[in-house]
Amino acid sequence: MGATGGGPGARHRRRGRDRPGSGRVSRTGRTLVLAAAVLALAAALLIGVLTGPAGLTVRGVVLDLLDAIPGVRIDSGLTAQQHAILWQIRLPRVVLGAVVGATLALAGAAYQGVFRNPLADPFLLGVSSGAGLGATVAIVSGAALGTAGVPVAAFVGGIVAVAATYSLGRGVGGARSEVVIILAGVAVAAFANAVQTFLQQRNDDTLRQVYHWLLGSLGTDGWTEVAVVLPYVVVAAAVIGLHRRVLDVMAVGDVEAASLGVHPARVRLTLVAAATLGTAAVVSVSGLIGFVGIVVPHAIRLVVGPGHRLLLPLSLLLGAAFLVLADVVARTAMSPAELPIGVVTAAIGAPFFLLVLRRGRGAL
Repeated sequence: MGATGGGPGARHRRRGRDRPGSGRVSRTGRTLVLAAAVLALAAALLIGVLTGPAGLTVRGVVLDLLDAIPGVRIDSGLTAQQHAILWQIRLPRVVLGAVVGATLALAGAAYQGVFRNPLADPFLLGVSSGAGLGATVAIVSGAALGTAGVPVAAFVGGIVAVAATYSLGRGVGGARSEVVIILAGVAVAAFANAVQTFLQQRNDDTLRQVYHWLLGSLGTDGWTEVAVVLPYVVVAAAVIGLHRRVLDVMAVGDVEAASLGVHPARVRLTLVAAATLGTAAVVSVSGLIGFVGIVVPHAIRLVVGPGHRLLLPLSLLLGAAFLVLADVVARTAMSPAELPIGVVTAAIGAPFFLLVLRRGRGAL
């Protein structure tokens, strides 16, 4: 058996490679798919920038963006007010939405890969609950931390929650650490939610502010939020991207992955840390925006297969486009009022989640 490479694991991998839609896309096909995703993101960004009462035109926006290139001088035709709206209000919000959506979708794909569960979520290990608790502590403390302290407290809360989850799961999991880590995440999330509920009941005058944060928002103060989260997002995306081939190996199981030279526990810790870093960073400024990490990677997987070489970059590009368009809906559905973006993503994601469960009930 060893000489022919015909063991059960090898047969399983050959079947996976030969199965239609399993991720074996030609180089030309990958190029075309990625180009289409880039165009989709560009269209979403343009729609996001143009949406609103300021009267910006496609020609004016495109020319104004070109005018920002060093050495290029073009009269865009925008007034000074329109120029300020474009660069200080519209673009920061749209770029922040793209960064948040890309990070949540990429983190979702990474979590689903390391835990071999297509329904895993960036908030799986308690990031959302920890961030929510941290934000609640900052909000109810009032002047003690101030408004600027909310993102910091949310970021720290998310990181601490996942660290507690991983330590607990690894400490008691043994050979089944992968499953126990997920169960530990449920326990940590339940504890954080209980503490958060207690704080809200004791400080009911802050309930509106807490719920506004929990339901998500892409409101920005210029480029500050983008500048704050971008370094963390770049690091997280780079680490996850460098492990795209390793994630394909992890799909065959820990035992077979180890026989191929991969250290499953070390890879899992690295990817969980990277995905958590990026997720905690973006939710600290956007609030909790659910379902992006499930909807986008799983929809891509249904179309191009599970291979992470294509799944990860597509998740990044289409996750960005998805959240930018969701924000457009949030801004226009009840104009001039604005829906929390978490409501929009939940309205899209919940039916999709049920559809996935129905389609895959025999396999999940």
